[in-house]
Amino acid sequence: MKNIQRVNENKLFTPIQVGRHALPNRIVMAPMTRNRAGSGNIPRDMNVEYYAQRASAGLIITEGSQVSPQGVGYPGTPGIHSFEQVAGWKQITDAVHHRGGRIFLQLWHVGRISHPSLQPNGMLPVAPSAIRPEGEAITHDGKKPFVTPRALEFREIPGIVAQFREAAKNALAAGFDGVEIHAANGYLLDQFLRDSTNRRTDAYGGSLENRVRLLLEVTEAVTEVWGADRVGVRFSPINSFNSLIDSDPDATFGYAADRLNRFSLAFLHVVENDFGGFQTRQTYDRMALRRAFSGTYIANGGYDRARAGQSLADASADLVSFGNLYIANPDLSERFAENAELNVPDPSTFYGGDERGYIDYPFLAPQPAPLGA
Repeated sequence: MKNIQRVNENKLFTPIQVGRHALPNRIVMAPMTRNRAGSGNIPRDMNVEYYAQRASAGLIITEGSQVSPQGVGYPGTPGIHSFEQVAGWKQITDAVHHRGGRIFLQLWHVGRISHPSLQPNGMLPVAPSAIRPEGEAITHDGKKPFVTPRALEFREIPGIVAQFREAAKNALAAGFDGVEIHAANGYLLDQFLRDSTNRRTDAYGGSLENRVRLLLEVTEAVTEVWGADRVGVRFSPINSFNSLIDSDPDATFGYAADRLNRFSLAFLHVVENDFGGFQTRQTYDRMALRRAFSGTYIANGGYDRARAGQSLADASADLVSFGNLYIANPDLSERFAENAELNVPDPSTFYGGDERGYIDYPFLAPQPAPLGA
């Protein structure tokens, strides 16, 4: 049994081709909001060091980055829609590449999960339908109740697609190796996919075909910029985060995954669990979704070393992404390889703050001096 377990775990360290890129291992750093961008939502020096520290991952997927000022939903989160933001991200991609890593940018529009104080000219956040989320927005002045968003007009939809297209161009200019389209965790594209938030009666609502339309249009626009083999998509079929559910996640996300097959994307990245505060105890057929998508499948959701190795061994995933473990263990792949003890993450430093709990977690082995030191 021990030998079988060792083989299962070792598959984490076997190379794999993901789209255009040959990855040295199957350990992915998941996108994680950390709220440490500088003024103007511009990446800064400690963000450079944070990503460079984690360059030994097979692939880094960055925290979500807003595709436009309208897409902003939280303080201190980076964007990819201004010259200064592109320049800030270019320092990060250069640092990661210098240390031998590969890095994709996550393209993000929060939709209704925002607040007028975060929007241009104090405008209402936008959504597929005017349905207020439960809970509170996080603003520069603390938590405030979510507002009822404004339903996007039909004529505005091409503008949303254009925001993703321009952001994809900016990500290319910033030196990324690819991009991930964020269609998960209750944000704008997920709001269009799920029937609890999409009550539209036009060509973007109602039927599965209509609800998936915006995602497909965004994917087409982004792949025209990057080529499909450097683009991924993220789903979260049962995650209730941001008070979002779907009446039939198997049907919705199985259909969406099947429709994405026509692009031959680099990967589909799936949040398989429900970490939301609105626990619905929904279930779905994870393997059916995995079969519906014909390409590379990245699994996410509470995985540890042993469970990840087993999932790779039984082919229920091709790669596995890790979130909290990467917060506390910048050298996670090395620790996994040696089956070494892991640092324990400090949740009090997850969101916002300074270098503490961000770039000061210890490594197993001595590291190069911090970049710019």
